[in-house]
Amino acid sequence: MRTTTLGSAGPEVGVIGLGCMGMSHGYDITGPRDDDTSISVIRQALDLGATLIDTSDVYGPYTNEELVGRALADGHRERAVLATKAGLVATSPNGGPGNSPKIGNNGRPEHIRSAIDDSLRRLGTDHVDLYQLHRVDPEVPIEESWGAMAEVVTAGKARQIGLSEVTVAQIQRAQAVHPVASVQSELSLWTRDPLAEVLPYCLQQGIAFLPFSPLGRGFLAGRFTSFDDLPADDFRRGLPRFQQDALRANLAIVARVREIADRAGVSPAQVALAWVVAQGDQVIPIPGTKTPKYLVDNCGAGDVRLSAEDLADLDALPAPEGGRY
Repeated sequence: MRTTTLGSAGPEVGVIGLGCMGMSHGYDITGPRDDDTSISVIRQALDLGATLIDTSDVYGPYTNEELVGRALADGHRERAVLATKAGLVATSPNGGPGNSPKIGNNGRPEHIRSAIDDSLRRLGTDHVDLYQLHRVDPEVPIEESWGAMAEVVTAGKARQIGLSEVTVAQIQRAQAVHPVASVQSELSLWTRDPLAEVLPYCLQQGIAFLPFSPLGRGFLAGRFTSFDDLPADDFRRGLPRFQQDALRANLAIVARVREIADRAGVSPAQVALAWVVAQGDQVIPIPGTKTPKYLVDNCGAGDVRLSAEDLADLDALPAPEGGRY
């Protein structure tokens, strides 16, 4: 797989990474978990060059980091660029979308200082390569949260620190305290908000941009044709774009992606991911999967280069029906 760097001063990583949330959180949460397969998927991702492995303490909650830690044991840790997050906490066992845990903010410095130690214990490592503030806590000045994140770097527990779902103004306030290595936000063919301000600023500043849900939570890959295709208790059942009327309208986007994929001789998922990668040299999408065949397909996008005609046609796709959340 082609490679880039995680920010202007970061390590080399594949241009496609792996998001691990769905292995234990959010999607089909009542279905059986196959941790052995998930572990093999993480290790296969490393074999395929998808070296950026992304998780968070709140996924599960907590169980996803344990899963990733097991996958990176036995000599695999040094092959990975390991990223995790703090700043969100499970406030109740359920009550969130799809009956998943209800999530709240906690960006207090004392929480961040303790959260990194808990994450390292679950991950079975003495440091992470990227530690990210999962969300800015509206009750805590970002300078205070970011200062605690910087302490994690000083202590040698993280190599770099990043932000998630932030504005340019918030990035600038953090930069005044400590360098920002990365920004993680949703970006895909049907979620283009960062293209207006945040992504151009990141590219100008040498900050890596890590798009989550680059496949529109699986929709852009053509995996769903109706609301009933979604597993029971899957949190996408609560999202506006997946409601039946909106979903039916949004299928026109998928149909156009499939036409371009056929023209390019690749899969729809590879087209969607290649479009994201084409948005900048340090744009590193982290599609999530727990299925080996989807992993292989996603990683194959790292070597797909779309033509100018393909990119123009994708840029011209209509906005989706329904909000992001």
